[in-house]
Amino acid sequence: MIRKLISRVFRGNKNKGNRHEPAVIPVSSHGITRDRLSSGSRRTCETLQAEGFKAYVVGGAVRDLLIGADPKDFDVATNATPEEVRRCFRRSRIIGRRFQIVHVMMGQEVIEVTTFRGTLDETTKKDEHGRVLHDNVFGSQAEDAARRDFTANALYYDPTTETVIDYHHGVGDLKARTLRMIGEPRARYREDPVRMLRAVRLAAKLGLSIDPEAKKPIREMAELLENVPAARLFDEMLKLLTSGHSVKCITQLRDEGLHHGLLPLLDVILEQPLGEKFVMLALASTDERVRRGKGTSPGFLFATLLWHEVLAHWDKMKAKGEAKIPALFQAMDTVLDVQGEKLAITRRIAGDIKDIWALQPRFEQRAGKRPYALLEQPRFRAGYDFLLLRAQAGEIDMELVEWWTRFQNAEGDKRAEMLLPEAAGDKKKRRRRKKPANATPQASDA
Repeated sequence: MIRKLISRVFRGNKNKGNRHEPAVIPVSSHGITRDRLSSGSRRTCETLQAEGFKAYVVGGAVRDLLIGADPKDFDVATNATPEEVRRCFRRSRIIGRRFQIVHVMMGQEVIEVTTFRGTLDETTKKDEHGRVLHDNVFGSQAEDAARRDFTANALYYDPTTETVIDYHHGVGDLKARTLRMIGEPRARYREDPVRMLRAVRLAAKLGLSIDPEAKKPIREMAELLENVPAARLFDEMLKLLTSGHSVKCITQLRDEGLHHGLLPLLDVILEQPLGEKFVMLALASTDERVRRGKGTSPGFLFATLLWHEVLAHWDKMKAKGEAKIPALFQAMDTVLDVQGEKLAITRRIAGDIKDIWALQPRFEQRAGKRPYALLEQPRFRAGYDFLLLRAQAGEIDMELVEWWTRFQNAEGDKRAEMLLPEAAGDKKKRRRRKKPANATPQASDA
């Protein structure tokens, strides 16, 4: 019996290319018990299995559990079609065009359920470069495993038996700290050029080395990224920047030659010598927040990445004689109009960015009622954190940040004592705005 068990566990080593004979690894070898899954993913699998379907927690969640990390999401793969999955769960909906998936709502948790994908053939719709455009082709579990990008992502966990199904030696590659592509890398990159970005992100995030066969074509095939829709590139770059390892990812993307027009966002980060220190501080701060389990804001992140472009335009507008605040708003609009189309920045994120930028001159006003009003602003904390980064980068004096740190933590009279004297010009402006108590409307000439 023991000899048979060992044979089953390591069968994948002998039959590495045989997609139909996966290694079935028991919990005694991999150590993942069902209680480490989210309750929603566990219940989703159990419900589908009770209806007679196969269902597994798949991909990144299994990979992360094997290396001792906390998964961000728990996705499920099944042989049930999207319509069959939809009928099994009252709170669910089918989404997606390129490949249909089902979102199953389990309490506050949303589980992404995908049907096993089938093998691509000559009928698969592709563009002239080989990128897959339409992919609602369903198949077997073995075919689904072969369609996944990296061996570390082609792992299936069955909550009922607590076994890991491994078709492509993914567990062994994880132990060897190697990120290996399933299939021929050039063909896989042509099918989906975003896999080049994903390889860099996963290698940095998981501390893996990209297999030389998968790494070599990246520089040669980088231009394929020009054919990927801007919105999809934006989503992938956002994942990279909020991975907790953005500085390492950015450095590796540059090393692989994935910039200079191929990734507009990367150009923004790398090609601004005056703002490089500021941007790298912002990315390091974001990485630290992710590692500490704190949330990140796309609006804040992009406000930092584009700030020095705004500064450059702001200085030009002021040099032309434009007043300070109107010049800032013109500079903000100019930068967002230019970059918004390239980076596919949504209207909501653009609004957040502008709010943070618009607060910066207001931090200079430390007299009268204005500091109190600024504290009440919904974006005050984001604006203050942005101000702190500017001071750390040497753009402004740290004394301003220290004053606001003390002011927001002070109370009552102590806060009032910190206010600076109002400038004479400010007092005159306020008196002009006040209407005298005995003023009466003047009659119209008509």
